[in-house]
Amino acid sequence: MAKEVTLLGMWASPLALRIEWALKRKGISYEYIDEDLFNKSERLLMYNPVHKKIPVLLHGGNPIAESLVILGYIDETWTQNPILPEDPYQRAMARFWAKFGDDKIWTIYVKIFSKTGFELENIRNEAVENLKILDKLLDGKKFFGGECAGFLDIVFGWIAYWTPFCEEITGLNLIDKTSMPNLEAWSKNFLEVSWVKEILPPPDKLRSNLQAFRKHVVAASNS
Repeated sequence: MAKEVTLLGMWASPLALRIEWALKRKGISYEYIDEDLFNKSERLLMYNPVHKKIPVLLHGGNPIAESLVILGYIDETWTQNPILPEDPYQRAMARFWAKFGDDKIWTIYVKIFSKTGFELENIRNEAVENLKILDKLLDGKKFFGGECAGFLDIVFGWIAYWTPFCEEITGLNLIDKTSMPNLEAWSKNFLEVSWVKEILPPPDKLRSNLQAFRKHVVAASNS
């Protein structure tokens, strides 16, 4: 389809990066607009008035919000290089695990940055238990999609890049090489995919951003 494609995102957002990975994987040309989430633009508020957050994909002027919804739209609209499985059951299971990842891992990682002491250790244990489930899901596979990175790899891809920064900043050990060898190997494999590493945020810039975020949310939770 020749209609113009625009992505409203934020350079440090894993959820926005998912969409860029999918667009790159599909070979779709797009315009990227970086949003200031502390000073949201009228454009963002107009195109996502319900949640008022990124990512938002604009296709021919029509807005689509929420990263998992956007990924499904991209795969259905541009059929080349499919990211979701063809089999209906496998597609359903991919969506199930994607929701699991957002509900049980993404939300916990966000909470990790606001916790200290005993609370931090408790939430770390919860994160590890759920990461072990993903490790088991990878048994016998190079990627969640099999031999090639697909939908679930795109959905979980932020874990591969963001986890080392999260561990460094909080002092936690989240992905243990001994207890989660599949997830450790997958992380390395995923970050070597050409369309993945092409658009990874600069490490020093991301580290500074996450350190500032942690300082802000810890201060807010203690106030």
